[in-house]
Amino acid sequence: MTIQVFIVDDSAVVRQVLQAALSQDPEITILATAQDPVFAWDRMQRLWPDVVILDIEMPRMDGVTFLRKIMREHPLPVIICSSLAESGAQITLDALAAGAVQIIQKPQSGLRDFLQKDAPEIIRAVKSAARANLRNMRPQPVSAVLPVAAHLLLQKSTEKVIAVGTSTGGTQALEVLLRALPVTVPGIVVVQHMPEKFTAAFAARLNSVSALEVREAMDGDRVLPGRALIAPGGKHMRLIRNGAQFAVQVFDGPLVKHHRPSVDVLFRSVAQVAGRNAWGVIMTGMGDDGAQGLLEMHGAGAHTIAQDESSCVVFGMPKEAIKLGGVDEVLPLQQIASRLPRTVEGVR
Repeated sequence: MTIQVFIVDDSAVVRQVLQAALSQDPEITILATAQDPVFAWDRMQRLWPDVVILDIEMPRMDGVTFLRKIMREHPLPVIICSSLAESGAQITLDALAAGAVQIIQKPQSGLRDFLQKDAPEIIRAVKSAARANLRNMRPQPVSAVLPVAAHLLLQKSTEKVIAVGTSTGGTQALEVLLRALPVTVPGIVVVQHMPEKFTAAFAARLNSVSALEVREAMDGDRVLPGRALIAPGGKHMRLIRNGAQFAVQVFDGPLVKHHRPSVDVLFRSVAQVAGRNAWGVIMTGMGDDGAQGLLEMHGAGAHTIAQDESSCVVFGMPKEAIKLGGVDEVLPLQQIASRLPRTVEGVR
């Protein structure tokens, strides 16, 4: 049975090239295309697709408004495919919060070459979206700004570190996790698969709804209690030791498991640098990035947790980690925070 895709984009070139790229895979069928959401909604009600690929800037109705309408009236897996400059990061986060399962960033120029070159990634995104568990893609409520971690806590070094890796569905899962943690929690390092230029805005959003200090990591940042560092899109991040303290190194490098940042890169460094002083968490996402790294953390004495299938949007990364034997516990998302260490030695 093929995956039926509906493409909604006001550019005829984009519709044509996306259709050609996806048609390379015999498991994908283009059900229909439309130049705007109003026309698309009329067509979709006659035959519902399995996956929608949606632009943001379109006539008559913008993509985020249409996404909210879809998720409210007939929930479907939606991939946002849009030309978004750095200034458009907030609207991308709005789309993720509204229920989009994935973001594909189109360049401002060289569109045809980009879509053709990245056809394998687009195909993977569609297949991932088709397997998404929409029950776990509920829109996140807007919350009041919470205080950041107390300055006193940030003066202390951490003797433990929590490493988290996630992908599809992870923007919402991370919000659930970080909001449940107190400011006394050990320092946290995170890889979330996300396009370049959007992680700073994503970190700012998490900072506004969490008691923790959450920010996009910079090279040399210290890992401190009450602080969560998000790996920048387009860069790898590894844990390093600076004397008796943990810090992060942000650097360029080749794609690992099709990703940069890669969860495996982070987890392997945590295994080498922190050993049994670390906790590893692998959450919702497609593929196997992080599975081998979590196994190495497990072998180095770290305590490791995988999100369970019932609470994942895509049970790919956790499933692969479990298969390799590197997971100590398999828990629902809502229970993961309660299992993590709540304090650092000397911080109460």
